[in-house]
Amino acid sequence: MRYVSPGREYTRDSRYLTTRITADGREGFPVEAGRYRLVVSRACPWASRAVIVRRLLGLEEALPMAVAGPTHDDRSWTFDLDPGGRDPVLGIERLQEAYLARDPGYDRGVTVPAIVDVPTGRVVTNDFARITLDMSTEWTAYHRAGAPDLYPRALRPEIDAVNEVVYEEVNNGVYRAGFAGSQEAYASAYERLFARLDLLGERLTASRYLVGDTITEADVRLFTTLVRFDAVYHGHFKCNRRKLSESPVLWAYARDLFQTPGFGDTVDFEHIKRHYFLVHDDINPTGIVPAGPDLSNWLVPHRRETLGGRPFGDGTPPAPVRPEEAVPPDHNPLPSRPHTLR
Repeated sequence: MRYVSPGREYTRDSRYLTTRITADGREGFPVEAGRYRLVVSRACPWASRAVIVRRLLGLEEALPMAVAGPTHDDRSWTFDLDPGGRDPVLGIERLQEAYLARDPGYDRGVTVPAIVDVPTGRVVTNDFARITLDMSTEWTAYHRAGAPDLYPRALRPEIDAVNEVVYEEVNNGVYRAGFAGSQEAYASAYERLFARLDLLGERLTASRYLVGDTITEADVRLFTTLVRFDAVYHGHFKCNRRKLSESPVLWAYARDLFQTPGFGDTVDFEHIKRHYFLVHDDINPTGIVPAGPDLSNWLVPHRRETLGGRPFGDGTPPAPVRPEEAVPPDHNPLPSRPHTLR
Protein backbone atom coordinates (compact mmCIF):
# COMPACT_ATOMS: atom_id res chain seq x y z
CA MET A 1 0.00 0.00 0.00
CA ARG A 2 1.55 3.32 -1.08
CA TYR A 3 0.98 6.58 0.73
CA VAL A 4 3.46 8.74 -1.15
CA SER A 5 2.84 9.86 -4.76
CA PRO A 6 6.26 10.72 -6.22
CA GLY A 7 6.53 14.32 -7.35
CA ARG A 8 3.26 15.38 -5.74
CA GLU A 9 2.08 16.92 -2.50
CA TYR A 10 -0.18 14.89 -0.27
CA THR A 11 -3.93 15.46 -0.57
CA ARG A 12 -6.26 13.74 1.89
CA ASP A 13 -9.33 11.96 0.49
CA SER A 14 -12.13 13.69 2.38
CA ARG A 15 -15.11 11.93 0.82
CA TYR A 16 -16.79 10.83 4.03
CA LEU A 17 -20.18 9.35 4.82
CA THR A 18 -21.83 12.39 6.35
CA THR A 19 -25.12 10.95 7.59
CA ARG A 20 -25.73 12.27 11.10
CA ILE A 21 -27.13 10.61 14.22
CA THR A 22 -29.29 13.28 15.85
CA ALA A 23 -31.61 13.69 18.81
CA ASP A 24 -34.59 14.17 16.50
CA GLY A 25 -33.56 11.50 14.00
CA ARG A 26 -34.07 13.88 11.08
CA GLU A 27 -31.69 11.89 8.84
CA GLY A 28 -33.19 8.54 9.77
CA PHE A 29 -30.87 7.73 12.64
CA PRO A 30 -32.07 8.94 16.04
CA VAL A 31 -29.81 8.96 19.08
CA GLU A 32 -30.63 5.74 20.92
CA ALA A 33 -28.66 4.10 23.72
CA GLY A 34 -27.08 0.81 22.67
CA ARG A 35 -28.20 0.95 19.05
CA TYR A 36 -24.86 2.01 17.57
CA ARG A 37 -21.26 0.86 17.85
CA LEU A 38 -18.33 3.26 17.68
CA VAL A 39 -15.45 1.57 15.86
CA VAL A 40 -12.00 3.00 16.54
CA SER A 41 -8.33 2.21 16.51
CA ARG A 42 -6.22 3.67 19.29
CA ALA A 43 -3.48 4.17 16.71
CA CYS A 44 -5.47 6.70 14.69
CA PRO A 45 -5.48 10.38 15.75
CA TRP A 46 -8.89 11.02 14.18
CA ALA A 47 -10.42 8.07 16.05
CA SER A 48 -8.66 9.08 19.26
CA ARG A 49 -10.69 12.30 19.27
CA ALA A 50 -13.87 10.25 19.50
CA VAL A 51 -12.42 8.00 22.23
CA ILE A 52 -11.54 11.02 24.37
CA VAL A 53 -14.83 12.88 23.87
CA ARG A 54 -16.89 9.74 24.51
CA ARG A 55 -15.03 9.22 27.79
CA LEU A 56 -15.19 12.86 28.93
CA LEU A 57 -18.95 12.94 28.30
CA GLY A 58 -19.60 9.55 29.87
CA LEU A 59 -21.13 7.90 26.81
CA GLU A 60 -19.64 4.46 27.44
CA GLU A 61 -23.01 2.80 28.13
CA ALA A 62 -24.97 4.64 25.46
CA LEU A 63 -22.39 4.25 22.70
CA PRO A 64 -20.39 1.01 23.09
CA MET A 65 -16.97 0.89 21.48
CA ALA A 66 -15.14 -1.64 19.31
CA VAL A 67 -11.35 -1.37 19.12
CA ALA A 68 -9.68 -2.53 15.91
CA GLY A 69 -6.05 -3.58 15.86
CA PRO A 70 -3.29 -1.06 15.15
CA THR A 71 -2.50 -2.23 11.62
CA HIS A 72 -4.48 -2.78 8.45
CA ASP A 73 -3.93 -3.78 4.84
CA ASP A 74 -5.25 -2.34 1.57
CA ARG A 75 -8.74 -3.57 2.36
CA SER A 76 -9.54 -2.65 5.91
CA TRP A 77 -8.99 -2.34 9.62
CA THR A 78 -9.46 -5.73 11.28
CA PHE A 79 -10.72 -6.93 14.66
CA ASP A 80 -7.64 -9.01 15.37
CA LEU A 81 -7.65 -7.98 19.06
CA ASP A 82 -10.92 -9.85 19.65
CA PRO A 83 -11.24 -13.61 20.24
CA GLY A 84 -11.46 -15.37 16.91
CA GLY A 85 -10.62 -12.13 15.10
CA ARG A 86 -14.26 -11.01 15.02
CA ASP A 87 -16.01 -8.12 16.71
CA PRO A 88 -18.24 -9.84 19.30
CA VAL A 89 -21.24 -7.59 18.59
CA LEU A 90 -21.06 -6.99 14.85
CA GLY A 91 -19.73 -10.47 14.11
CA ILE A 92 -17.39 -9.21 11.39
CA GLU A 93 -13.66 -9.68 10.81
CA ARG A 94 -13.10 -6.47 8.87
CA LEU A 95 -14.62 -3.03 9.20
CA GLN A 96 -14.92 -3.09 5.41
CA GLU A 97 -17.85 -5.48 5.79
CA ALA A 98 -19.92 -2.76 7.50
CA TYR A 99 -19.10 -0.27 4.74
CA LEU A 100 -20.08 -2.76 2.02
CA ALA A 101 -23.29 -3.55 3.91
CA ARG A 102 -24.25 0.09 3.45
CA ASP A 103 -23.01 0.34 -0.15
CA PRO A 104 -21.89 -2.79 -2.04
CA GLY A 105 -20.05 -0.52 -4.48
CA TYR A 106 -18.27 1.49 -1.79
CA ASP A 107 -14.91 2.61 -3.18
CA ARG A 108 -13.69 5.19 -0.67
CA GLY A 109 -11.55 4.90 2.41
CA VAL A 110 -12.51 2.38 5.08
CA THR A 111 -11.65 4.74 7.92
CA VAL A 112 -12.01 5.06 11.67
CA PRO A 113 -13.78 6.37 13.59
CA ALA A 114 -16.94 4.90 12.16
CA ILE A 115 -20.32 4.49 13.80
CA VAL A 116 -22.18 1.33 12.82
CA ASP A 117 -25.93 0.74 13.16
CA VAL A 118 -25.92 -2.59 14.99
CA PRO A 119 -29.35 -3.88 13.84
CA THR A 120 -28.42 -3.55 10.16
CA GLY A 121 -24.63 -3.88 10.44
CA ARG A 122 -24.21 -0.81 8.23
CA VAL A 123 -21.91 2.14 8.74
CA VAL A 124 -23.87 5.31 9.42
CA THR A 125 -21.02 7.81 9.39
CA ASN A 126 -17.24 8.12 9.32
CA ASP A 127 -17.28 11.92 9.32
CA PHE A 128 -14.77 12.25 12.17
CA ALA A 129 -15.07 16.02 12.53
CA ARG A 130 -18.85 15.87 12.93
CA ILE A 131 -18.91 12.76 15.13
CA THR A 132 -17.38 14.44 18.16
CA LEU A 133 -19.43 17.62 17.79
CA ASP A 134 -22.60 15.55 17.66
CA MET A 135 -21.52 13.65 20.77
CA SER A 136 -21.50 17.03 22.53
CA THR A 137 -24.68 18.47 21.05
CA GLU A 138 -26.97 15.57 20.04
CA TRP A 139 -26.22 12.93 22.69
CA THR A 140 -26.90 15.22 25.67
CA ALA A 141 -29.64 12.96 27.05
CA TYR A 142 -26.96 10.35 27.78
CA HIS A 143 -24.17 12.58 29.11
CA ARG A 144 -22.94 11.65 32.57
CA ALA A 145 -23.67 13.86 35.55
CA GLY A 146 -20.85 16.40 35.63
CA ALA A 147 -20.00 16.08 31.93
CA PRO A 148 -18.08 19.12 30.68
CA ASP A 149 -19.40 21.36 27.92
CA LEU A 150 -16.80 20.76 25.22
CA TYR A 151 -18.57 22.90 22.64
CA PRO A 152 -20.12 25.84 24.52
CA ARG A 153 -22.50 27.79 22.33
CA ALA A 154 -20.97 31.20 23.04
CA LEU A 155 -17.50 30.00 22.04
CA ARG A 156 -18.41 27.95 18.96
CA PRO A 157 -17.32 30.53 16.36
CA GLU A 158 -13.88 30.79 17.96
CA ILE A 159 -13.57 27.04 18.48
CA ASP A 160 -14.53 26.44 14.84
CA ALA A 161 -11.97 28.97 13.62
CA VAL A 162 -9.19 27.46 15.73
CA ASN A 163 -10.15 23.94 14.67
CA GLU A 164 -10.01 24.87 10.99
CA VAL A 165 -6.49 26.25 11.24
CA VAL A 166 -5.24 23.44 13.47
CA TYR A 167 -6.65 20.84 11.08
CA GLU A 168 -5.13 22.39 7.96
CA GLU A 169 -1.69 23.16 9.34
CA VAL A 170 -1.12 20.75 12.24
CA ASN A 171 -3.45 17.70 12.29
CA ASN A 172 -3.17 17.25 8.52
CA GLY A 173 0.07 19.22 8.28
CA VAL A 174 2.16 16.40 9.72
CA TYR A 175 0.73 14.10 7.04
CA ARG A 176 1.50 16.59 4.29
CA ALA A 177 5.11 16.54 5.45
CA GLY A 178 5.30 12.78 5.97
CA PHE A 179 3.59 11.82 2.72
CA ALA A 180 5.17 14.55 0.56
CA GLY A 181 6.27 13.26 -2.83
CA SER A 182 8.83 15.98 -3.54
CA GLN A 183 11.36 18.06 -1.66
CA GLU A 184 9.36 21.20 -2.46
CA ALA A 185 6.10 19.76 -1.12
CA TYR A 186 7.85 18.59 2.03
CA ALA A 187 9.55 21.94 2.63
CA SER A 188 6.27 23.80 2.25
CA ALA A 189 4.44 21.49 4.66
CA TYR A 190 7.32 21.59 7.14
CA GLU A 191 7.42 25.39 7.22
CA ARG A 192 3.64 25.71 7.58
CA LEU A 193 3.56 23.16 10.38
CA PHE A 194 6.22 24.74 12.54
CA ALA A 195 5.04 28.28 11.87
CA ARG A 196 1.63 27.28 13.21
CA LEU A 197 3.11 25.41 16.18
CA ASP A 198 5.07 28.55 17.05
CA LEU A 199 1.87 30.61 16.96
CA LEU A 200 0.01 28.07 19.07
CA GLY A 201 2.84 28.16 21.59
CA GLU A 202 2.49 31.94 21.79
CA ARG A 203 -1.28 31.65 22.21
CA LEU A 204 -0.87 29.16 25.05
CA THR A 205 1.81 31.11 26.90
CA ALA A 206 -0.76 33.06 28.89
CA SER A 207 -3.78 30.78 28.46
CA ARG A 208 -4.10 27.28 29.86
CA TYR A 209 -6.44 26.13 27.09
CA LEU A 210 -6.96 27.11 23.46
CA VAL A 211 -10.39 28.73 23.81
CA GLY A 212 -11.80 30.05 27.07
CA ASP A 213 -10.72 28.81 30.49
CA THR A 214 -11.90 25.19 30.20
CA ILE A 215 -11.14 22.20 28.01
CA THR A 216 -13.02 22.32 24.71
CA GLU A 217 -13.21 20.40 21.44
CA ALA A 218 -10.27 22.51 20.24
CA ASP A 219 -7.96 21.06 22.90
CA VAL A 220 -9.02 17.51 22.07
CA ARG A 221 -8.19 18.02 18.39
CA LEU A 222 -4.76 19.50 19.02
CA PHE A 223 -3.87 16.95 21.70
CA THR A 224 -4.21 13.90 19.46
CA THR A 225 -1.50 15.25 17.17
CA LEU A 226 0.78 16.48 19.94
CA VAL A 227 0.69 13.18 21.83
CA ARG A 228 1.98 11.39 18.70
CA PHE A 229 4.61 13.96 17.83
CA ASP A 230 7.78 12.62 19.42
CA ALA A 231 6.79 8.96 19.03
CA VAL A 232 6.13 9.07 15.29
CA TYR A 233 5.87 12.46 13.56
CA HIS A 234 9.30 13.80 14.54
CA GLY A 235 11.20 10.91 12.93
CA HIS A 236 8.82 8.93 10.75
CA PHE A 237 7.25 12.01 9.14
CA LYS A 238 10.47 14.08 9.20
CA CYS A 239 8.89 16.82 11.33
CA ASN A 240 12.22 17.27 13.01
CA ARG A 241 12.91 20.95 13.56
CA ARG A 242 12.50 20.08 17.19
CA LYS A 243 10.70 17.55 19.34
CA LEU A 244 7.56 18.43 21.24
CA SER A 245 9.56 17.85 24.43
CA GLU A 246 11.91 20.62 23.26
CA SER A 247 9.05 23.13 22.93
CA PRO A 248 8.50 24.38 26.52
CA VAL A 249 4.97 25.80 26.23
CA LEU A 250 3.44 23.16 23.95
CA TRP A 251 5.14 20.38 25.89
CA ALA A 252 3.74 21.62 29.21
CA TYR A 253 0.30 22.07 27.62
CA ALA A 254 0.37 18.53 26.21
CA ARG A 255 1.44 17.09 29.58
CA ASP A 256 -1.33 19.04 31.31
CA LEU A 257 -3.92 17.38 29.06
CA PHE A 258 -2.22 13.98 29.20
CA GLN A 259 -2.41 14.03 32.99
CA THR A 260 -6.10 15.03 32.88
CA PRO A 261 -8.48 12.05 33.23
CA GLY A 262 -9.98 11.24 29.85
CA PHE A 263 -6.92 12.16 27.80
CA GLY A 264 -3.72 10.27 28.60
CA ASP A 265 -5.55 7.23 29.92
CA THR A 266 -6.91 6.58 26.41
CA VAL A 267 -3.49 6.67 24.67
CA ASP A 268 -1.81 3.46 23.51
CA PHE A 269 1.73 4.34 22.43
CA GLU A 270 2.50 0.82 21.25
CA HIS A 271 -0.51 0.78 18.93
CA ILE A 272 0.48 4.22 17.65
CA LYS A 273 4.03 3.14 16.82
CA ARG A 274 3.01 -0.19 15.31
CA HIS A 275 0.51 1.50 13.01
CA TYR A 276 2.78 4.17 11.59
CA PHE A 277 5.96 2.14 11.28
CA LEU A 278 4.34 -1.05 9.95
CA VAL A 279 1.48 0.21 7.78
CA HIS A 280 3.46 2.96 6.02
CA ASP A 281 5.87 0.49 4.47
CA ASP A 282 6.75 2.79 1.57
CA ILE A 283 8.22 5.18 4.16
CA ASN A 284 9.62 2.51 6.51
CA PRO A 285 10.31 -0.51 4.29
CA THR A 286 12.27 -2.40 6.97
CA GLY A 287 9.21 -2.60 9.21
CA ILE A 288 11.33 -1.88 12.27
CA VAL A 289 9.34 -0.32 15.09
CA PRO A 290 11.41 2.00 17.32
CA ALA A 291 11.87 0.96 20.93
CA GLY A 292 11.57 4.54 22.25
CA PRO A 293 10.88 7.17 23.21
CA ASP A 294 10.94 7.04 27.00
CA LEU A 295 7.39 7.78 28.17
CA SER A 296 8.06 8.64 31.80
CA ASN A 297 8.50 12.33 30.97
CA TRP A 298 4.75 12.56 30.26
CA LEU A 299 4.27 12.42 34.03
CA VAL A 300 6.60 15.32 34.88
CA PRO A 301 4.64 18.13 36.60
CA HIS A 302 3.51 20.73 34.07
CA ARG A 303 2.82 23.73 36.35
CA ARG A 304 0.11 24.96 33.99
CA GLU A 305 -2.34 25.29 36.86
CA THR A 306 -0.66 28.61 37.66
CA LEU A 307 -2.44 30.03 34.59
CA GLY A 308 -5.79 29.37 36.22
CA GLY A 309 -8.58 27.77 34.27
CA ARG A 310 -10.93 24.98 35.29
CA PRO A 311 -10.39 21.82 33.24
CA PHE A 312 -14.02 20.64 33.43
CA GLY A 313 -15.68 23.99 34.08
CA ASP A 314 -18.64 23.39 36.38
CA GLY A 315 -18.35 19.66 35.74
CA THR A 316 -16.23 16.89 37.19
CA PRO A 317 -13.55 14.47 35.97
CA PRO A 318 -14.76 11.19 34.47
CA ALA A 319 -14.61 8.02 36.56
CA PRO A 320 -11.58 5.74 36.14
CA VAL A 321 -11.40 3.82 32.87
CA ARG A 322 -13.44 0.64 32.81
CA PRO A 323 -11.20 -2.44 33.04
CA GLU A 324 -12.37 -3.74 29.65
CA GLU A 325 -11.36 -0.46 27.99
CA ALA A 326 -8.06 0.07 29.81
CA VAL A 327 -4.86 0.48 27.81
CA PRO A 328 -2.32 -2.28 28.62
CA PRO A 329 0.02 -1.09 31.40
CA ASP A 330 3.15 -1.46 29.28
CA HIS A 331 1.66 0.71 26.50
CA ASN A 332 1.16 3.83 28.62
CA PRO A 333 2.76 5.28 31.76
CA LEU A 334 -0.61 6.10 33.38
CA PRO A 335 -2.87 3.05 33.84
CA SER A 336 -1.38 1.78 37.09
CA ARG A 337 -1.43 5.23 38.63
CA PRO A 338 -4.37 6.94 40.34
CA HIS A 339 -5.98 9.84 38.50
CA THR A 340 -4.55 13.19 39.53
CA LEU A 341 -5.67 16.53 38.20
CA ARG A 342 -2.93 19.07 38.73
